[in-house]
Amino acid sequence: MMGRPPSPYLAPDFYDKALAAGRHRDIVGGRWSETASVQMALLRDEGLQPGDRLLDIGCGCLRLGHRAAAWLDPGHYWGTDASGALMRRGYEAELDEATRARLPIGNLIEDAAFAFPGLPDSIDMALAFAVFTHLPADALPPALHSLRARFPRLRRLLVTLFLAPDGHSGPLRQPDGVVTHPDRPPWHRYAAEVEAEARAAGFAPEWRPRRLPRGQQLLALIPV
Repeated sequence: MMGRPPSPYLAPDFYDKALAAGRHRDIVGGRWSETASVQMALLRDEGLQPGDRLLDIGCGCLRLGHRAAAWLDPGHYWGTDASGALMRRGYEAELDEATRARLPIGNLIEDAAFAFPGLPDSIDMALAFAVFTHLPADALPPALHSLRARFPRLRRLLVTLFLAPDGHSGPLRQPDGVVTHPDRPPWHRYAAEVEAEARAAGFAPEWRPRRLPRGQQLLALIPV
């Protein structure tokens, strides 16, 4: 018997089936307007300006993108995702004509390996919202190293994670009711381990007190 995939997004035909059923918003976790508002607020609180170039890692069907692309200067929003089809569905279904004019389709890049091909070196800020909550722990360190090497102008990387108290084993119910796990999605991590991985990749880690949907914790990583 085949084992459970490390992420639901890696299940065979996951995207094809969900998109065929018209469930592109559900793929990215629902709470469409609420979460987009939270994302925009935290980015602006961290200093994002309209002239900055923003990278939305795991952008999905543009839950953040439909807001950020309209607010940033034209062409300054970039998105990556493991599914090109999901990004294209969002581009077609969730952007009005004016926002599409500000977001070239070429700014949406399929990338399942955190290699960031085809992106400019001039990214100022990056966000990975509810990305590493659905991937095993060993996905984060290479992604951090890749980001640090690829974007010399990056001044801040924001990552959301589920945390567990040091020494906790087994499942954990988060403040928002979601049950997370050390060995399957949704995954949780120990803060000290994440901080060590961030420092090894060339970032100074700073946890933020902001309460996020589903009990995620916000980590700001500042290049050093």
